[in-house]
Amino acid sequence: MKHINLAAATGLAVALSISAASAADISGAGATFPFPIYAKWADAYKKETGIGLNYQSIGSGGGIKQIEAKTVTFGATDAPLKGAELDKYGLIQFPMVMGGIVPVVNIAGIKPGELVLDGPTLANIFMGTVTKWDDPAIKKLNAEAKLPSADIAVVHRSDGSGTTFNFVYYLSDVSADFKSKVGVNTSVQWPVGIGAKGNEGVANNVANTKGSVGYVEYAYAKQNKLTHTQMVNKDGKAVAPTAETFQAAAANADWKSQPGFGVILANQPGATSWPMTAATWILMYKVPQDVANSSEALKFFDWAYKKGGKMAEELDYVPMPANVVKDVEGTWAAEIKDANGKPLYGVTN
Repeated sequence: MKHINLAAATGLAVALSISAASAADISGAGATFPFPIYAKWADAYKKETGIGLNYQSIGSGGGIKQIEAKTVTFGATDAPLKGAELDKYGLIQFPMVMGGIVPVVNIAGIKPGELVLDGPTLANIFMGTVTKWDDPAIKKLNAEAKLPSADIAVVHRSDGSGTTFNFVYYLSDVSADFKSKVGVNTSVQWPVGIGAKGNEGVANNVANTKGSVGYVEYAYAKQNKLTHTQMVNKDGKAVAPTAETFQAAAANADWKSQPGFGVILANQPGATSWPMTAATWILMYKVPQDVANSSEALKFFDWAYKKGGKMAEELDYVPMPANVVKDVEGTWAAEIKDANGKPLYGVTN
C-alpha cells in the first residue's frame, strides 16, 4: 500500500496507485478537492474487493481533458460541465461528495478559527486592494486580535481548478468589483499573488510562507494543520468550517434543477451555512469504450455511496443525501450502456 503524504506531493501531479496496475484496476483523473477521500475509499475498497484505483490528482481542468480524450475511465471535476458540453462528448455527470473550501493563513499568534473574514474583504485581499494584515477592514472584523502590520502574501492555484472555480464564484457573488475584474472560471488572471499547483501546492506554500493567505479544500487544511479562518455568511453570521455548516449550505439544494446535477452551493442562505461549500462530480461516457472498467468504476462509486459515508465524515466531507444517490443510480441505469444498449448498472449490481 502506498501511503499518501500530501505535503510531500507539492507541485506534482499526485497519483493514487493502490496496487500495481492491472486490467481490473479503475483509472481516473482530475480534481484535487476530493483526493483525500478518494484515497481513503480506494484503500478500503482494495482490501474488500481486490480492485485497485489509479487516480491522478491533477486538477479539474486536467480531469476534463483526460476524459474527453478517453485516456481514463472517469474524470473528476469540481466545476460541473453544462448540459451542452455533456451532450457534445456523450458524457454523464453526477456528484460524489460535498465539502468546503476554506481560506487558510499563516500569521504569527493566530490559531485556527481565530481570524474572521467576510466575502468582500476576502475579495479585496485577492484583488490586491487590501495588502496589510492590520488593514481597517480586517481589524473591524477582529477587534480583539493582535494583527501585525505585515504584507499579505496571496497564494492561489496555478492550474485549471474546480476549487478555484467555486472560490471565485463565491467572491464574484459577494463583490461586483471582483466579478468585473477577475470573473469566474477554473483558471483566472489573478491581479496579485503566487501560483501553486493543486490543493497540495497551495497548502504547502501557505504552511511555509509567513503572512500568507490561500484557499484549499478543508481536508487539506486539517491534514496539513493549517490555520483556517471563520467566514461571515450570507445571513451575517460568523461560522467555522465543519461538516455541519457544509451540510447546512447543501440542505436546500435542488440537485435535479441542473443538467448532470450541476448545482453550485456557494453563498447559500442560512444562519449556520458555510459560504464556500462545494460538490465534486464524476464524468463518464454514456457508451464507454472499455465496458469492463466502466462497470468496475460504477461498482466502486456504488460502494462509496453505500459504505463510504462514515469515512467521508471523518475527513469533514459531507456524503450525498440518500434521495440524490437514488436519483444518480437511476441515471446510471437509464443512460450508461454498452454498444448493444445493455445497461452497465442495475442488471447484476
